[in-house]
This record gives sequence, C-alpha cells and structure tokens, in this order.
Amino acid sequence: MGAHPAAQARVAEVAAHYVQLGGFSPFNDLTLQQARGVADLLKARGLDLPVYVGMRHWPPYVQDVLRVMAEQGRRHILAVILAPHQCFASWEWYQQTVAAGVEALGDCALQVTYLEPWYTHPGYIAAIADYLRQACQGLGPEHAQRAALVYTAHSIPEVMAATAPYTQQFEATAAATTQRLGRTDYHLAYQSQVHGTPRPWLQPDINDAIVQLHATGYDTVIISPIGFLSDHVEILYDLDIAAQRTAAACSVTCVRAKTVGTHPAFLAMLSELIAARLSKG
Repeated sequence: MGAHPAAQARVAEVAAHYVQLGGFSPFNDLTLQQARGVADLLKARGLDLPVYVGMRHWPPYVQDVLRVMAEQGRRHILAVILAPHQCFASWEWYQQTVAAGVEALGDCALQVTYLEPWYTHPGYIAAIADYLRQACQGLGPEHAQRAALVYTAHSIPEVMAATAPYTQQFEATAAATTQRLGRTDYHLAYQSQVHGTPRPWLQPDINDAIVQLHATGYDTVIISPIGFLSDHVEILYDLDIAAQRTAAACSVTCVRAKTVGTHPAFLAMLSELIAARLSKG
C-alpha cells in the first residue's frame, strides 16, 4: 500500500475489519477453490494441466510460484488475472509483478501470455444474474422489481480511472447483467476506497448511494458486487457490515448477492476461454 499516511491508515482500517471478522481472510482459500474448479473442468476436456495461484501482496507470492514453475520445467504460461475490470491496480500492476518475477529467474526463458478480458462474457453475466435472482427470492418478484439495483466495484483514484477502461467496463458488466435480468434500471457505486488522500477517488461510495436512494423514495436496495470475484474481507465488511449498518439507519432493506466465486457458469467460462486460447497454440 506504500508509505503515504492515508495508505497506512487504510492498512490499519482493514486490519480492524479482519479482527471483526475473526482475524482471518478467506481470500486464499476462495481463490484456490476457483483454481481447483478450473483445473477439474480442463481435465474433463482432456487438458490435464497444472493450475497455479500467485498473489501480489502475500503468499503464495507470484515470484515464488514462477520459480516453482520454472523448476518444474514449465516454459509457456497462460496467466489469468482474476479481476474483471482493467486499471493499473487490477491488471498492469500484476503484469509488472510477473515481468519482474520472470526477469529475476534469469535465462530460464519463461514465456507468459495473458487471457483477454471477459467482463461481458455470457458465462460471467449468467453467474452474476443467477446469484442476484437467488438474493431476491426472499423479497418476492414484485418487491424485487421495485427495489433499487446497485452494482459495486472497488473505488480507485480518479486519475487512475482517467487512463484506463475501468469505469466503462464496470458499466458494461452492469448493463449486460441488467438486460439479462429483464430490467432497464440500475445504479453504480464504489466501495473500499482509501480515505484522506490528496486525490479524489471514484464516487459515490456505496453508503452514500444507499442514503441517496432512500432520499429518492427507495425502501429496498439490492447490491451486486460485480467488481469482485469472491466473498473476501472487503465484501464481508464493506457490504455485510458497513452497508447494512447504513441501510438500517435509513430503515432500508438491503440484500446482497454473492460474488461469482465458484459458480458453475463462471468456472465453465474460464475453462472454455483457457481451452480456446490453448488450441490456438
């Protein structure tokens, strides 16, 4: 996160969230579940390939995983960045980390290519829509149609967003999902921003959005965190604790759909895209 006071404050803030959620993040386990699911689907297609998981900020570190791959004789790597929308923090930073890891290995000649973005792929959209329908079951169809449908993504600095397709891809995912649901109305909001920085971050924050929606007459909000792929700490705290607290203060009913996680349609999409890419050589 860096040495900036705002970044350090964010680290302390997130650490406190971990404590409230039992002191443990499910992120690694959830990502490993996704990797195992994709590996199983590839194997069912006759592609018995190893699927590795590398992290940028904690073990298993990308550079360590690359070293293991090189030691095992791997030379051609197809990298899948598990982020649906592109900006420096979600894509380029990972690519730079991989490039640095490959360079550190010296002359092992690892060749890395990347799977293309899939933010409007039917499999991804189907998984989001399915979990939204499940989340709305307790509301009843008429109540759900009257509720405000809000999609969230991780907030990033506006200056970063200005040089990336992040917001356009976020809105494209939201529009495609809304169409799949047979609706036309939706709202966009952001979460997990760093506070106290000198540069503005993308708005509105999900908590502000809930207050604004209540002020315009909505008594129910349905949240789908389409910018995230698993129910890790930022989802469990920002939406299931903080946003619920805000909604309760406004007397607003707030339901939250799952992230795509290990939804069969999402994992099938990844395996299909990987298999298609590998078939091209």
